[in-house]
Amino acid sequence: MTDNNILELEIEDIEGIGPTTAKKMREAGVNSVMELATAVPDELCADIGGSKETAATFIMAAQKFLRESGVLDNEFTTADVELEKRKSLLRCSTGAKVLDELLRGGIETQAITEFYGEFGSGKSQICHTLCVTSQLPVQEGGLDGGVILIDTEGTFRPERVDQIARSRGLDPEQILKRIAICKAYNSSHLELIVKSIGKYIDDFKAKMIIIDSVISLHRAEFAGRGTLADRQQRLNGIMHKLVRIAEIYNVAIVITNQVQSSPDAFFGDPTKPAGGNVIGHASTYRIYLKKAGNDRIARIIDSPYHPYADVRFTVNEKGVDDIESDSPKTKRGAKDKDKDKEDEAD
Repeated sequence: MTDNNILELEIEDIEGIGPTTAKKMREAGVNSVMELATAVPDELCADIGGSKETAATFIMAAQKFLRESGVLDNEFTTADVELEKRKSLLRCSTGAKVLDELLRGGIETQAITEFYGEFGSGKSQICHTLCVTSQLPVQEGGLDGGVILIDTEGTFRPERVDQIARSRGLDPEQILKRIAICKAYNSSHLELIVKSIGKYIDDFKAKMIIIDSVISLHRAEFAGRGTLADRQQRLNGIMHKLVRIAEIYNVAIVITNQVQSSPDAFFGDPTKPAGGNVIGHASTYRIYLKKAGNDRIARIIDSPYHPYADVRFTVNEKGVDDIESDSPKTKRGAKDKDKDKEDEAD
């Protein structure tokens, strides 16, 4: 089914939803079948009244309607069909070939890819680069669509996107026009944006959603152990909403996450991603970034099928990029070290 046909689907077409209920849904910001299919029962119940069971019934009816319309796959499929489906998934280049190889082709649609690391580890640089590469044609490693970037830390810089686009031989004006920026100023604002993101996906024809970062606002507002349960529950709502959006709208979702130090770690790296199990379980792929001199290291921490490995990349005027093999530092790593050993032997 084409995007235009999807937009033509009306809430009233769903069995059990009459004009009065549809009006309440639209007043609550649920304007399409797609938005209803990604709704959360508790929130929908509070918006339109009635019981949670009724709200859940409406949501499941919307998902069933999308399956019957050919937008979503059937609830049960065989593994061979699922394998063929995964072969046809779109993947977006990160800008660095080594990082694409680590991710088996790049950032995947219908999934949440999480990058976490300390400040300066390259999280926002990856986001800026993806704003450019995701707009490339599919045959060139892009998604051929717009980008929605939700900025919670004030790190987005359009001039950086301009520089990356020019360095990659692209028209920066056209690239910037297809990036929709939304600055979230508090946790409630972020939750509201995610709740109504379906409308903006349609408006901007977005194929990638980036949240940089997903936890900074909640971490700042919910301080202390007494607010931890409430914070995690609200983060849980955001993450599960994003999971449904990724699948139903067939978009790639990239989130960045902050880190915290584990004081009881006597051996190994004490750095852990913030947000606990809520973010960890909801993220499809989790990549740890860390600084290594002038370069960066990306390591697969969690994935359903990627091998656990790490690669080294750099950040330059092209954004995320491969390290040049003929750089002075690389030459020193082999040839000069052998010469040093010969000198010592003499």
